[in-house]
Amino acid sequence: MPAMLHAPRSLPLASLRYGLARPFLFGLDAEAAHDLTLDTLARLQNTPATCLWAQPRVSAPVTVAGLVFPNRVGLAAGLDKNGRCIDGLGAMGFGFIEVGTVTPKPQPGNPKPRLFRLKAANALINRLGFNNDGLEAFVANVQRARSFRAGGGIVGLNIGKNAATPIERAADDYLLGLAGVYPHADYVTVNISSPNTKNLRELQGDAALDALLATLTERRDELADRHGRRVPMFVKIAPDLDDAQIDVVAATLLRHGIDGVVATNTTISRDKVQGLPHADEAGGLSGAPVFEASNRVIVRLRAALGSRFPIIGVGGVLSGADARAKREAGADLVQIYTGLIYKGPALVGEAARALATA
Repeated sequence: MPAMLHAPRSLPLASLRYGLARPFLFGLDAEAAHDLTLDTLARLQNTPATCLWAQPRVSAPVTVAGLVFPNRVGLAAGLDKNGRCIDGLGAMGFGFIEVGTVTPKPQPGNPKPRLFRLKAANALINRLGFNNDGLEAFVANVQRARSFRAGGGIVGLNIGKNAATPIERAADDYLLGLAGVYPHADYVTVNISSPNTKNLRELQGDAALDALLATLTERRDELADRHGRRVPMFVKIAPDLDDAQIDVVAATLLRHGIDGVVATNTTISRDKVQGLPHADEAGGLSGAPVFEASNRVIVRLRAALGSRFPIIGVGGVLSGADARAKREAGADLVQIYTGLIYKGPALVGEAARALATA
């Protein structure tokens, strides 16, 4: 049995240990700290050393998009782009883990520095640019994960396009990604909303989104027949859409039989962080400043999609109260990323307990 399911004393220890580690990590360059953390998790996962960060997982099962999630709290894509640390991250008590974004071919991403902390705002700005080792390495890493899934955890695989692929050929990359991850995914997320790949957000436009989803759902149905199982497909959208754009996206999702939506990605707005160090850096802003924008999109989506359409809410969750607010806005499930960096693993349990009764 995974350590996260049977170590009730590990919660205060994990919290204390992160409190001790945080000053050291925050003393490093943000991307260096990120890489060190992932390297450590990858090396020590599924060993007795997991007790250094493992926490008991809150059990509050819920069925969304036909999948049984152990609880409503997941890790957002972007932290573990190569799917190396599913078991290590899962030991923190998550009900589901989303890894990626993966592109068909390996790519280095944008030039460094490309990840910045805005400590006063509990925020990050990144312009990483889908840096990853490519589809083949990604799938191999996902296949090696064992303890998280053995304990009932759900794994989502997030796909995108290579930077060198022209936007008019973007569907080709998404088709390769979908076919590659489909046999290994509990659900697949189509990322069309990162601000760090040139022109990517154009795919959220009316005609472009309609064409892309028509192509992807046709391939999804073919893959379902081939593999004998239907894997839910979600679409991840930006927090910077206006109400009319959100309504068009919602209608397009419904028309093509998409299984769910992830709301939202990072924002290009700087309204909430003006004057702070690094606020003028290019890239996507995440953390507390995107909380309200994300909730606005969720509320609008819920009104447009109806009460039963699955929504994963993400953006600015730094407390159990924040997670509950996402749920009240209309999200069925909630993801965290930047909050994990600022608050540590204890946030996972806090959010899951807040949502267990929501």
